[in-house]
Amino acid sequence: MKIKLSALSAAVLGAALTLAPVVSHAAMPVAIDGQQMPSLAPMLEQITPAVVSVNVSGVQVSKRQLPDAFRYFFGPNAPKEQVQERPFRGLGSGVIIDAKKGYIVTNHHVINNADDITIGLTDGREVPAKLIGSDSEADIALLQIKADNLSEIKSSDSDDLRVGDFSVAIGNPFGLGQTVTSGIVSALGRSGLGIEMLENFIQTDAAINSGNSGGALVNLRGELIGINTAIVAPSGGNVGIGFAIPANMVHNLVDQIIEHGEVRRGILGVMGRNLDADLAKGFGLDTRHGTFVNEVQPDSAADKAGIKAGDIIVSVNERKIKSFEELRAKVASLGAGAKVTLGLIHDGDEKTVDVILGEAKQVAEKSAGALHPMLDGAALKDGNQGVEITDIATGSPAAASQLQKGDIIIGVNRDRIRTLKSLRKILKNKEGAVALKILRGKTHLFLVLR
Repeated sequence: MKIKLSALSAAVLGAALTLAPVVSHAAMPVAIDGQQMPSLAPMLEQITPAVVSVNVSGVQVSKRQLPDAFRYFFGPNAPKEQVQERPFRGLGSGVIIDAKKGYIVTNHHVINNADDITIGLTDGREVPAKLIGSDSEADIALLQIKADNLSEIKSSDSDDLRVGDFSVAIGNPFGLGQTVTSGIVSALGRSGLGIEMLENFIQTDAAINSGNSGGALVNLRGELIGINTAIVAPSGGNVGIGFAIPANMVHNLVDQIIEHGEVRRGILGVMGRNLDADLAKGFGLDTRHGTFVNEVQPDSAADKAGIKAGDIIVSVNERKIKSFEELRAKVASLGAGAKVTLGLIHDGDEKTVDVILGEAKQVAEKSAGALHPMLDGAALKDGNQGVEITDIATGSPAAASQLQKGDIIIGVNRDRIRTLKSLRKILKNKEGAVALKILRGKTHLFLVLR
């Protein structure tokens, strides 16, 4: 059976169903033989007003190159590309994290390309929202509304979560209205799923379905532990495997958006791999969790802190890490200029080093077209191995060039590419067709831009 990973925002194809909020517990604890039975109702009554519905609408614009053979029939003044516009509507969930300022967190994919965003509150009010900023790589967006009598959800320290802790998911699946489900934390630090560029997910078996994107995952104290973002859905519905972005990661990104209007992603400057049993045995280590450093980039934050190839990074700010993907996600979300304490194993000895993170430069979709017309629609940034493609706009010239999200540009013709600066310099002097050398997973290939 093919396993499908699915984002959770729901497309609205027809008239939306309007139903009362669904909560699977009684409003008050039930008394049997004079004793009150356990219930989540008192906690939910306090926090459910802070979980909202996010309704979006807009126009999806796609561009497609018109083949020369077709342009011939329309004359010399025929356009080089065909532009199509398609109206869309969508539905997701959101969480109020600051009642006074009206800040609401949701997923980037819920509001992506939206022209109008409306927030539906649990008391029936509908309020227009303003997009403050978003981050496509971590799938987080920050909205703001102006309204009185709002409720908010306080956050917990998601680094304190343990597998087996109880979790409660709140959202608006399938447009039914507010729904509450419960379960446990099934796993921590999930990555390598191909859902987002930055993955460090909480996995839960609390039932999550389409429309829950941006909704809250809370603990039994009603504190936010994560933002629901995706599910494993072989048949399109819940099978007990859902993923949430940890609350600490969310707040690190939101703080950057509030301060700068964007995420200024941090970068350590190392290439590495997960520490496996063979490596641990070879180095005589008891631990099997951490990141083995294969390479340290010159003049990077890691290089300046004295980190060497062969070191093993085992913790970030005194919190153990399990994988290279978890290290990358935590470093990126902490932001450029942040001071980070890393726990290392160096030549068999444990030590700590303080690192001031560098900034990962990124080229937005519009400006990528200035490098080459057939790169228009690609979002680019400096990566560890070359220039990473972090997003591709549907129907764009970049998509027509068969470029994909996650590709790494490592060469142009016979020239090696390591940074956006070198890519820009080489493409500036190239005329006619150029061949991009691409690293896609473990495969090397060439794509020709004409």
